[in-house]
Amino acid sequence: MEQVQQLSERRDDVAAAVSALAGIDAVLWQGGSEQLGPLFRQLDDLGRAVEAARVAVLAEAIERGETTKTMARAHTGWILEWAPSLRAGGAGQLLAVTRAATQQRHAQLREALLSGRVPVRAAAVCVEEMDRIRHRLTPEAVPSVWQALLSLAAEDGPRAVRRLRPALLARYGQAGELDRDQERAKVLVALSQPMHGGDGLFDYTLRLDVEAKTVLEAALGPLSAPRPADGVPDLRPAAQRRGQALIELVRRAVSCPGSLPTAAKATLLVTIGWQDLLAELGAGTTIASSDAGTLLGPAAIRRLACDAGIIPAVLGTDGQVLDLGRESRWFTPAQAKALWLRDRACTIPGCSMPAQWCDAHHLWHFADGGPTDLAHAALLCGYHHTWVHRHRLAGRVHDGNVTWDLTPGSYDSYLSELTRHRPDPPNEPGSGSGPGDHFDPGDDNGSGSGPGSGPDPADDPRSEPGDHFDPGSADPPQRP
Repeated sequence: MEQVQQLSERRDDVAAAVSALAGIDAVLWQGGSEQLGPLFRQLDDLGRAVEAARVAVLAEAIERGETTKTMARAHTGWILEWAPSLRAGGAGQLLAVTRAATQQRHAQLREALLSGRVPVRAAAVCVEEMDRIRHRLTPEAVPSVWQALLSLAAEDGPRAVRRLRPALLARYGQAGELDRDQERAKVLVALSQPMHGGDGLFDYTLRLDVEAKTVLEAALGPLSAPRPADGVPDLRPAAQRRGQALIELVRRAVSCPGSLPTAAKATLLVTIGWQDLLAELGAGTTIASSDAGTLLGPAAIRRLACDAGIIPAVLGTDGQVLDLGRESRWFTPAQAKALWLRDRACTIPGCSMPAQWCDAHHLWHFADGGPTDLAHAALLCGYHHTWVHRHRLAGRVHDGNVTWDLTPGSYDSYLSELTRHRPDPPNEPGSGSGPGDHFDPGDDNGSGSGPGSGPDPADDPRSEPGDHFDPGSADPPQRP
């Protein structure tokens, strides 16, 4: 039976290690080059062991009440007294992860720390992320999420942990959590005023949510590609090509502010599971572009289907393609002009956004079998388009006028009424039994895609991505 080394003996070994490392730079010349790598590995192992031991010692000190005896700040004062190197930073992280590791529900975190598998800095980010999303997960998923966070922290570090949140919410979150997360980010979208650099150049700061970033990247991709000419390579750096592509996009948008554009919008290819689409769970993934791998919630995919050339690839349970949508699903230019003449502006009461800044919205969603015709279409500005999607509102056309039921969830009742009168609703994508012969995750087609649109409503400075809608109110939110 292996004898357990006593604490006093371990302290002697620690002191010997400190002594052995002091002045090591003066003797490194004695070793061959082949020894440097293995020595570096030993120091790395020692560093991880030191971090793990710090957590263990601090946890014991907290449990005994030693950290509250100092006259300085409780816990932190004790840490800084005995570990002065942490005065430069790190004491707060060490305290946070140690406290978390001592909780019974965090057994996985404790094991990862004390084994040295996950360093304190990365573990602190795991704790922070778990605190942010725990209440948004299904209870049974918490152990799996802990395991995913800690495994990623051990391999790829804190930055990768922060990037994992959308995937965790899509797979383990409660219904609609990813959509809500992406909706909250919309209110933080911002473009700064230009700052003059003194050299004839101006700097802007642009902050986008994931949906807007996906649309912008899809649009920039073709325009910012290198353009060699006569065998001469394009020597412009990527940043220059992207900046010039953005200016080109703006020029194209303002060149025809009151008429239908003739050029197709950017094309996105998005995959989403069939069951996820039906239940509005999970996420879609962009593919085959410079922005490939971005996760989009079902609500974002539906909105993008109105504004961009989105081609949905609906997948079965084994990943097989059940249906590959077409880009030619949008309202035609003639239909868009007819809507402009009929509706004149956004159809939400009190909104006067002109028709050329609006999207054509399927009142009977395309994903639910709705037809692309004027009897089931209405103009909505970008602001109210998002609002109608979010609260699932129903609109109807009566004698050429659009009326809206502003009760949250009214579309679900409207859809039930429609499907009761439909003799043979489609059961799967591509069945051909619905009004369209291709199934589309976008619940409506906007005039903002391809030849049936005006300028994107997001270009309008009055548009705001969020609202403060009161479900108990019959009045729609008004633009600021």
